[in-house]
Amino acid sequence: MWYTFNVPTEPNILEPNPRAYFHGGTLVLEDVSRAAQPPRCFEWVKGKWRCPAVYYRLVQPWLAGQGIKNGVPRWSKLSAVLADGRVPHPYQTEALRAWQAAEQWGSVVLPTGAGKTFVALHAIAACGVSTLVVVPTVDLLHQWYARLDNAFGGPVGVWYGQEKRLEPLTVTTYPSAWANAEMFGDKFKLLIFDEIHHLPAPSWHEIALMCAAPFRLGLTATYPEKRPAERKAAPQPGLFDDSPAADPARLLAELVGPVVYRKQIDELTGEQLAEYRTERIRIDLTPEERARYDAAYGIYTGYVREARLRESHGPGWWHEMTRQSAYRAEARRAKVAELVVKEIVYRAQGKLAALDHLLREHRAEQMLVFTADNHFAYTIARRHLIPAITHQTGAAERKSILEQFQQGEYRAIVTSKVLNEGIDVPEAKVAVVLGGSSSAREYIQRLGRILRKRGNAQAVLYEVIARKTVDEGMAQRRKPRKEG
Repeated sequence: MWYTFNVPTEPNILEPNPRAYFHGGTLVLEDVSRAAQPPRCFEWVKGKWRCPAVYYRLVQPWLAGQGIKNGVPRWSKLSAVLADGRVPHPYQTEALRAWQAAEQWGSVVLPTGAGKTFVALHAIAACGVSTLVVVPTVDLLHQWYARLDNAFGGPVGVWYGQEKRLEPLTVTTYPSAWANAEMFGDKFKLLIFDEIHHLPAPSWHEIALMCAAPFRLGLTATYPEKRPAERKAAPQPGLFDDSPAADPARLLAELVGPVVYRKQIDELTGEQLAEYRTERIRIDLTPEERARYDAAYGIYTGYVREARLRESHGPGWWHEMTRQSAYRAEARRAKVAELVVKEIVYRAQGKLAALDHLLREHRAEQMLVFTADNHFAYTIARRHLIPAITHQTGAAERKSILEQFQQGEYRAIVTSKVLNEGIDVPEAKVAVVLGGSSSAREYIQRLGRILRKRGNAQAVLYEVIARKTVDEGMAQRRKPRKEG
């Protein structure tokens, strides 16, 4: 979808008063003849030349060269002054300068706890223009609001379901930004996408597509990997994997810009992040669990082989099996078997025993326990009388739990996925992963929860894995690749 083009040297505007303006997420050329030759991103639609608003930064020189009145920007200057007197770490300064050298267009990738938000605050102050911060959750919206209000002191707008107030400095959620992109599209010169790995979602990427902002900053600890032209099949046939059809890294590069600065966890450990170690604890299924697992796994993989799904549908074979389960009895049986396999692996009795041991071993330390589903999280909460935080936990209760954890009143919290990213979690130096996806992103996010530096305390992450199950394959696949 991305275009490169040369700016014409000769005018080709045939009408007397040409102008450009923003409308409904697009740039529109008014009084420009169909015989004209605007940049290739434009198409002739409903009697006018139009293109997605994201191309504004590229077509702006052409508009000026053609003498077209530019009515697109409706953004303003930002008079707020950064009140945060902390001195940035050298890598934070490097990140900001790299982004500025890329003409304020691109993403910064830093580990959890390394101060991505602090980099963004300095970017806002340096640009001094109206800014929209887009975040994935309401919890993060409130967290960003507090940081922006403390840093700049001026009015900070918020725009989501319960509150809608637009200011030159505003924070919103991905769903709200998507629903209102036609209105936001010409109001902000700088867009900041927190947890930008969420942006490639089928609807949410339209936020970036429909906004004219020429300055864009993406923030994440887990930027999507570039998808190779060909990828070998995983040892286990995709069980529990997510396989988006589009290439998210390429899409982000087109809509927000490339990665302009990156630091890995290991590059900052010891100085800005805590030293850490990881340990894998292997457990055996009980005889009953093993019998059920082998039977269910045989049904699941048997259908995959017999239907030749991998040969006929390549990387999309799992989605095809899911589709077939809507009308084919054998496929439905395989899907049910898949759910049984997940349940056994996610909730193995041996994992409970391993957690019992770790809670005793680290009785003097605070711990985060990660599970693959809510059911197991609540089972652990009842067994050990520790609080659980899931997507069902209300905002007030979650706040209370985290505050009491911070004060040491709770020694552990068990959760499924809601603490994986974004939310500032009180300091803990021990994490136990009892289950999850095969995603390297999830692994990095969970590790990042315990890496905030506190003296010389070492962090430790335990992965509890069921032997001779898909658990082993998933654990291997989620191990982050070393970049060369």
